[in-house]
Order: sequence, then structure tokens, then C-alpha cells
Amino acid sequence: MAGNHEGIVIRPPSEAGSFLLPATVGCSHNSCTFCVTYKFTRFKLRPFESMREDIELAARYNPGLRRVFLCDGDAMCLPAEDLERILDCLNDNFGQLERVGIYANAGDILSKSPEQLETLASKKLGIAYLGLESGNDEILKKVRKGFTAEQMVQAVRKAEDAGIRTSVIVLLGLGSNAMSRQHAVDSASVVSRMNPSYVSALTLMLLPGTPLYSDYQDGKFEIMNPSSILQELRWFLAGIDVEGPTVFRTNHASNYLPVGGTLPQDKERMLEIIDMGLADSSMLRPESRRAL
Repeated sequence: MAGNHEGIVIRPPSEAGSFLLPATVGCSHNSCTFCVTYKFTRFKLRPFESMREDIELAARYNPGLRRVFLCDGDAMCLPAEDLERILDCLNDNFGQLERVGIYANAGDILSKSPEQLETLASKKLGIAYLGLESGNDEILKKVRKGFTAEQMVQAVRKAEDAGIRTSVIVLLGLGSNAMSRQHAVDSASVVSRMNPSYVSALTLMLLPGTPLYSDYQDGKFEIMNPSSILQELRWFLAGIDVEGPTVFRTNHASNYLPVGGTLPQDKERMLEIIDMGLADSSMLRPESRRAL
């Protein structure tokens, strides 16, 4: 179920059954060279009254709704007071509400005080999805992420300490072949310091209209083949050293091989699956079935 939405609806795989409530339109950053999702969407905040109408309408048809996801690209950019009002309205209308999810960037979280984050958590903002993309600052600068790896570590720890679980996303292939190992090793090191509740690896898919796609056309960026991507995934997973429990997933449709488990206890089993994929390409998702 989705509220009134402008443009493309994007949500994490784990929010498939959630009520999708637009709180903003577009992405406040909207500068990453690999992303085309909001390139033609002007960022704006959505009026609370419109959101309340969506919430009340949804409550009529599904009063037992348990999960909500606040769209679009980084609704966490809203002031804490605005987010509290949205959460209060959701709690008032859905008596069985368990969790509200949201996309966030490092600045969204770091701009809020620990007390504000704790208040949001108490009102059932339960998970924030954050795109680390890479733990390597050179790569982050090239793709115009807008934040350093250190800032993202601080943001994740701040959210987790406040009671908001985080789901951190790493983008395989973003360093191309030239920086593949460094991308994997640095990303593993940063994720280890974050110790997030969830971490997922997606695989880069170049999209027309993005600066990175133009670099590819000009011969400035090389797409990695499936075996190189799997090797990068192996380096990444092998290097993660978290206290846990951290759920690890590569179940996104962009990936060649689905792997899942809980770190640290399932690491060796997951590495064995990757090794099987490296040895037998028939296990891999065909290119035609990959998608965003």
C-alpha cells in the first residue's frame, strides 16, 4: 500500500509489505554520480496535512497495519519536530504499529541530538537505511557521495546508540577493477567500526543519464565482470569483524549470488557459498535477471 506519490517509488526489499508514506519528494542530496532515481525530480517537503490524509485513509482499509516506510530518498532530513508529528499521527491511527523505517544520510543523523533521536526511537522509528556505498574516501569523493566514511561511522553509531537500528548498504563494483580490493577492504573496515544491525551488498548497475555512465562511455570507468564482483564480495565479507549480531544479506536483485546469514557466526558458511559461486558460474543470476 502506498500513499499519494510523485515520481518513482523506491524502498528497501525488507519494506515490501510496509505502507509507503511519502514524507518528502526526491532526494535532498541528489548528486551521487551512479544514481538516476531522482535526477528529474525537484526536491521538496510534503505538507503534513497531505500525509495525515494518507494515514487516515490507510487506517480505514488496514487498521491493523504494523509497518510503515517513509519515502523518498532521505526523509530523515526533516526536522526532528516534523518527524515526531508524523510518527505521532501514525501511532494514533495504527494501534498495532511495530516499526517505521526511513532512508537517511550521515548529515540527517548527525544534525540531530542524541535526545531527538531517542525520542524518534521511542515513537517507533525503528530502522534507518544508510548508503555507505564505500569505505574508501577516494571513491566516495569521486562518486560525490557528500560525506566521508568517518562521518558515516559516527552517524551509524549515533543512531544505534539512540535505539534506531541501521541497515548499511555497500555498492560492489563502485571502485571498478582498479580499486576493487581497496574498496572491499576499506568498506569492511568501516562496517566493522559501525557494528550496524544490518549490512547489505548491492552490485552496481550503470544507468543512462548518470555521470558514471558517461564515464563508462568515455572509457573512464570499467564495468566489472561477475567473477570479479564475487571476488570483491569475498574480500569484503572476509574483512568484516563485528561484535554483532549483524544480519548480512546480498538478496537484492542487482546481485549475482544471494548470500545471507548473521555475523559473526555465519561468516565461514557464507564464504563457502561465495567460493562455490566462484567455482561454478551456473549458480549466478543471469545478467538478464538483474534489476534495481
